[in-house]
Amino acid sequence: VIKKSLLFCLFSLSAAPKDYDGLVVRSATKVTSDIINAASNLKIIGRAGTGVDNVDVDAATKKGIIVMNTPSGNTISAAELTCALIMSLSRHVPQAVMSMKAGNWDRKKFMGAELYGKVLGIVGLGRIGKEVASRMQSFGMRTIGYDPITPPEVATSWGVEPMSLEQLWPQCDYITVHTPLMPSTVGLLNDETFAKCKKGVKVVNCARGGIIDEAALLRALESGQCGGAGLDVFIEEPPKDRSLVNHPNVVSCPHLGASTKEAQARCGQDIAQQIVDMVNGKNLVGAVNAQVLASTFSQESHQMIALGKALGAVLQSCTSRNPCNNLRITTQGKKYWSNLMV
Repeated sequence: VIKKSLLFCLFSLSAAPKDYDGLVVRSATKVTSDIINAASNLKIIGRAGTGVDNVDVDAATKKGIIVMNTPSGNTISAAELTCALIMSLSRHVPQAVMSMKAGNWDRKKFMGAELYGKVLGIVGLGRIGKEVASRMQSFGMRTIGYDPITPPEVATSWGVEPMSLEQLWPQCDYITVHTPLMPSTVGLLNDETFAKCKKGVKVVNCARGGIIDEAALLRALESGQCGGAGLDVFIEEPPKDRSLVNHPNVVSCPHLGASTKEAQARCGQDIAQQIVDMVNGKNLVGAVNAQVLASTFSQESHQMIALGKALGAVLQSCTSRNPCNNLRITTQGKKYWSNLMV
């Protein structure tokens, strides 16, 4: 139980939060193993946002510290920015704006293309991917997608055609990625995958820097294999290498996916409520290292877990081919007996 206080840190930790039981951070704050190991009282780390790659989850797990995020707080904001970048790439909006501000009037230079009838490949069909699909379908785009977790029938119900990555790459006019950054997704779009895509494919990344191999993307842009990129995230933020940012076919933003008033408020409210609910034993949402939770349950919770297992065994027996012939229930106290219905 968190008995003391909660530290809400927006930017950086100058020293280990030794006296705090809880820590809430945003994406810019790095919670390293050194900070975790020095924080003797820390019991929970809350990430007010989705990605937890700025938190050393392994170090927290080893110390029995719960790490949780707010999986839905910035969903709408990130989806809307993704759609904005797709539209910007199709009509060269940022480049045309800068040209106008420079005193030019060049209509031919910024000839665009309609989104209607084009194919959008969505890699990652979680909350954000789903919202992007519904919005771009309104523009008449055909949406196809890949996700190793989302059942095909669920994706189909959203109007997304599920398929493998090998099937997806060559069909797309636009590709947007919405996956967490993990070993299996680092460099997901690379020289090999770009070669499998349509010539001139446009890509968008509002998820995490590193999912698209930046060097491979630059080579694809230079060769024309990639016709444009909308980037809100980078491997290094801010990026010291400006090659991608300065490329004429790249529209870039300084990690604005969750930078709306609504998302900021929602993430803050969500993480605060999640922590309160967990401490009070009401609910558990957003825990990314559930394996540490057994040590945090109260004695009463352990009893309820045992009861749940027993009830599950009873239900399994009742629905099996050889069900039990009789059932004996032992209760204690008038409270439980009065609420028991057989």
